[in-house]
Amino acid sequence: MSKKHKVIFQPSGRRGEVEEGQTLLQAAQSLGVDIEALCGNKKVCGKCKVRIEEGYFEKDNIESGMTHIFPPVPSPDEMKHIKPQDGPGIRLACQCEVRGDVKVFVPERSRAGKQVVRKAAKELTIKLDPAVKKYNVELKPPTLHEMTTGDWERVLKFLEDDYGLKGLTFDYLVLRDLQDILRKESWKATVTVWMDKEIVKVEPGFVEASYGLAVDIGTTTCVGYLTDLNTGKVVNTESMMNPQVPYGEDVMSRITYAMSNPGVGLETMQKAIIQGLNEIIERVVKDIAKDGPNPGYVIDDLTIVFNTAMHHIFLGLNPEYIGRSPFIPAVQSSLDIKARDLGLRMNPSGYIHVLPIEAGFVGADNVGVLIAEEPYNQDENVLIIDIGTNGELLLGNRKKVCSTSCATGPAFEGAQIKFGMRAAPGAIEKVEIDPETKEARYKVIGRTDWSVPHQQMQTKGLCGSGIIQIVAEMFKAGIIDKSGRFVMDLGTPRVRKDADGKPEYVLAWASETSIQQDVTVTQGDVRALQLAKGALYTGAKLMMKKLGMTTLDRVILAGAFGSHIDVEASLTLGLFPDCTLDKVYAVGNAAGDGSRMALLNRGKRREANERARWVEFVEIATDPAFEKEFMMAMHIPHMKDRFPNLKALLEKANSKVEIKA
Repeated sequence: MSKKHKVIFQPSGRRGEVEEGQTLLQAAQSLGVDIEALCGNKKVCGKCKVRIEEGYFEKDNIESGMTHIFPPVPSPDEMKHIKPQDGPGIRLACQCEVRGDVKVFVPERSRAGKQVVRKAAKELTIKLDPAVKKYNVELKPPTLHEMTTGDWERVLKFLEDDYGLKGLTFDYLVLRDLQDILRKESWKATVTVWMDKEIVKVEPGFVEASYGLAVDIGTTTCVGYLTDLNTGKVVNTESMMNPQVPYGEDVMSRITYAMSNPGVGLETMQKAIIQGLNEIIERVVKDIAKDGPNPGYVIDDLTIVFNTAMHHIFLGLNPEYIGRSPFIPAVQSSLDIKARDLGLRMNPSGYIHVLPIEAGFVGADNVGVLIAEEPYNQDENVLIIDIGTNGELLLGNRKKVCSTSCATGPAFEGAQIKFGMRAAPGAIEKVEIDPETKEARYKVIGRTDWSVPHQQMQTKGLCGSGIIQIVAEMFKAGIIDKSGRFVMDLGTPRVRKDADGKPEYVLAWASETSIQQDVTVTQGDVRALQLAKGALYTGAKLMMKKLGMTTLDRVILAGAFGSHIDVEASLTLGLFPDCTLDKVYAVGNAAGDGSRMALLNRGKRREANERARWVEFVEIATDPAFEKEFMMAMHIPHMKDRFPNLKALLEKANSKVEIKA
C-alpha cells in the first residue's frame, strides 16, 4: 500500500491526503485546486508556480518545507522559469513530487480561476475637508539683499501671508529637494500641507491633482480605493487576496503562527502585507503615475482599517496579548505614521492614518463601519453585521451602541466546505430547489444562464454566498430538518450517502462540472454553516438582552460578502433575529466606506476616536448564557425564538416548513 501525505493549498484552504510520488499539480487537480497549466503538464510553460511554505504550522499540525518534496532543489530546466522577483520558495507544481506533508501557497498569477474580490466603492455624500491640501506658491527671485533668509523661511512667510497658515514645519525629505524644485518653474511651486501642520510635498509649477488612498485589509481580502481629494470620487480600485493567508485562514491561526515562530513569524507576515499593499498601490496608480522609481509618489495621504490582529501585524506589534485573555491591544487610539517608516511606496513624507480600534477583537474595520453607518444618529434599533472570517456586530441607537466580535470561521469564505471555493468563475452563487421534486438549478459566477441537468456549466464548487442560499433552499425543501440533519428516503437520487456512509445532497452532477466530480453539500458542510450562523445570532441576541431590546427595526449586512447574500436565505437560516424583510439590506464594504470618509474629511477622524471610546464592547464568550444561546441558535432558524416575518414569507411561497410565529 502506497504511503500518503497531507497537502494543504492556500489561499483556497483545500486539503487532503495524496499518494507519495504525485506531483503537486496532480495533487491540486485531485483536490479541486485550480492552477494554471497551459502546456497540459508537459513541463514547458512555467505557469504553475507555487510557493512551498517552510516551518511548523501548529493549527494544521504539519511540518512543511522543501525537504518534503522531490527534488528538494529546482532542476536546471525548472530554474529557467523561476525569476528572482518571484521571491523565495517558488517551485513549479508540475515538477515537484510529494514526499512528506507540505503546505503550498498558489500565487494569484498561477490561479486558473482568479477570485472575484467584490468590494466595489459606492457614492458617498460627505463634506470635503481632507487632511492634505495643496497651495500654490509664487516667490520673487532672491537678491543679494536677502542672503540671510533661506528658501524655507520664504515659503513659510508666503503661506502665512497668503493663506493664514502659521507655525508650519517641513518634513526633512521635502527640505532636501526644496531649492531645486523652486527654481525649476521660475519660483512657482505647489506645496502640500498635512493637517495644517506640516509640509509633506513641494512640486514644481502649479499642480491641481491631489490623491489619497483608502485601504481596507480584511482577513481574506485587501482593497484600496484611489480617491481624488478635490472631488471625493474614486478614481480606481484594486484588490487582492490577503498575502498572509498562507500563515492562517483566520486571525487566531495567524496569532498562533507568530507565537510559534518567535520573531520570524511576525516579521514574515508584516513583510507579506506591506508587499501586498505596495502591489495594490502600484496597480491602482498605473493610469495617473508619473515616470520614475516611485509611481505611488502621487499618493499623499492614506487611511487604513482592519481587525485588531491585522492591525498589530501590519504595524509589527506582537499580537500575542490580543490572542489570550484579557485580550489587551498594544494601542487603541488612532495613529499617524510616516509612509517611509512602514516601507509603503507612496509619498514617503506622507502619513498613514490608522483608525482606532474598539477592543481586543473589534478593530478599526468595525470603527469604519460605525462612522459610515452612524447608528448613534438613529432612533431605530439597528443591527449591523459585518460578515467575514471574523464577524463583527454593532447594535443600538442614538442612546447607546454595543459591539461584539465572534469567530465565524472560514465557512462563509467557502473554506472547510467540501466543495467550497472563493468567489471565482465556476463557483455556484445562486440556487433554487423544487420542494416537490428536490431538483436543483443554479447559476455560477461567470455565466448568466441557469443550469440544466447534465448540461456542462463549468461548475467547480460553491462560494460562501452560494452555500448560504443552498442550505436555506435545502431547509425549505425539507431535505434537512430544523436541527440540520438530512432527511433520507425522499425518493430522489440527489439525496444519498457518500463513500463513508454520510448524507449528502448532489447539487451538480459530474457531467455539469469542470472537475469531473459531483458537487455535493454534505452533512459536515451544513454543520460548519450552522456553527458560523449560530455565532452571529448569539452575538446579536446577547447584545439585544443587554440593551433591553425585544425587536429589531433594521438589519444592515456589511462587507463584500454581506453584499452578495440572498436576504431571504439569511433570514431563513437565522443569521440574525426576525425582522421585516424590507428592513434588511446590504450596504457593501462599509468598513472601506469608513476608511474613505476618514480620508475625505478630517472631522471623521476625530469622530472615529470619540465614538470608538463611546461604544460599549460586549464580551459574549464569557456571558453565562452564551453556551445555551449558542446551542439554540444552531437550529434553523432557531430552536425557540419566533419568526413571524419569516413564517409569512414561507406561507406565501407555499412552503410546508413549520416556523414559530
